[in-house]
Amino acid sequence: MAESWNPTVRWSRPEHEREGTDLLVFLHGYGANEHDLFPLSQYLPQRYTVASVRAPMAMEFGGVVQGYTWFPLAQDMGSDPALVYQATVDLQSWVAAQRSQFRSVSLLGFSMGMVMATSLLRMEPTAYDRIVGLSGFVINIDPDSPAIRYPVDDALRSLFHDDEVAFARPKVFWGRDPQDPIIPVEQVDYARSWLSDHVELTAEEYSGVGHGIHPNEIQDVARFLEQSPHAGE
Repeated sequence: MAESWNPTVRWSRPEHEREGTDLLVFLHGYGANEHDLFPLSQYLPQRYTVASVRAPMAMEFGGVVQGYTWFPLAQDMGSDPALVYQATVDLQSWVAAQRSQFRSVSLLGFSMGMVMATSLLRMEPTAYDRIVGLSGFVINIDPDSPAIRYPVDDALRSLFHDDEVAFARPKVFWGRDPQDPIIPVEQVDYARSWLSDHVELTAEEYSGVGHGIHPNEIQDVARFLEQSPHAGE
């Protein structure tokens, strides 16, 4: 990715109507695009301006783009830490460039998008009003953990300020199906442990949805976002 990454973004408001609203950045999952999560915006508090961001790497099969990913995945769901680092830094830079015109910034990530959302939070622990993670997990940076699937190096580890996250206790919503067939159990266990130790966590489970989003989950996310201190302003 270029240093000045300029992603494709689907916005819920035209540019002249965004000033002073609350920004909610949608971060889609592996193989999806900026349209995948966008329909959720109609069910969320309308004081938010939604920016649904397309991941930077096209996934091609037979010369046809089938979707996008934030970074490549191997068959074992591992990835090159340098590519994870670059994706995180580039996304953080883009979000930071939007911040001045909005009252607050929140993030909503599905699956790999939750990895990106929590990684941005770990870079800037006090920069986000609310974080929503759906059917996803958190990158494990513990060098002694046998559960690591996303290998880390010193550069990637240096991005994260987990002690500052634990001090700030940002508000995070985590929704998932306990029988999700996609996310490995060790990743779920690490996410549960990390989130419990570092954030003010609202965790909900929704049986029967698999690796998806339950209608009741959308309602719970809407309530979580509505509890922001900016509501009613």
